[in-house]
Amino acid sequence: MQTQPDGLIAELQAKNPKAFERIYDRYSESTFGVINSVLKDKHLAEEVLQDVFVKIWNNAESYNSSKGRFFTWVLNIARNAAIDKTRSKAYKNKQKNLKAEYFVDIIEEKNSFSNKIDAIGIQKYINVLKPYCKKIINLLYFQGFTQAEASEELEMPLGTLKTRNRNCMNKLREILTN
Repeated sequence: MQTQPDGLIAELQAKNPKAFERIYDRYSESTFGVINSVLKDKHLAEEVLQDVFVKIWNNAESYNSSKGRFFTWVLNIARNAAIDKTRSKAYKNKQKNLKAEYFVDIIEEKNSFSNKIDAIGIQKYINVLKPYCKKIINLLYFQGFTQAEASEELEMPLGTLKTRNRNCMNKLREILTN
């Protein structure tokens, strides 16, 4: 994993367009992977990716390195934007008229959790986690479930899911920092 580019981030926060281009080159592919894993629509994911990088440019000064890694901040923006898109009225209306190929893709992708986590470079870290952590991370961070939806899907009380999610994220953070 690359070291955090503090100088590059400072340049981005100073609104340097060259720094923005370098940030885009460095993070766009993995960010697109996260967005596309939630939306399952390449063209829509490309639109959301563009929106995400506009948000990064407009809100760069709100990033604080003491609260976490820049990459995590970027992925949170991307994940939230993708989830917001799935909750939009236009997206829901579009889903009502899906072609049969979409459902075939969903069936084929059902077991592609490892492909998704490998795409953003955390496969070896996720593999160390307990099976319930993998399920929770898959639902919350790669499929765009809310905590309430994941709780229902896993037939687990919401409080238990939140606690396990926090514990899983702490374990993942611990693995990544060692």
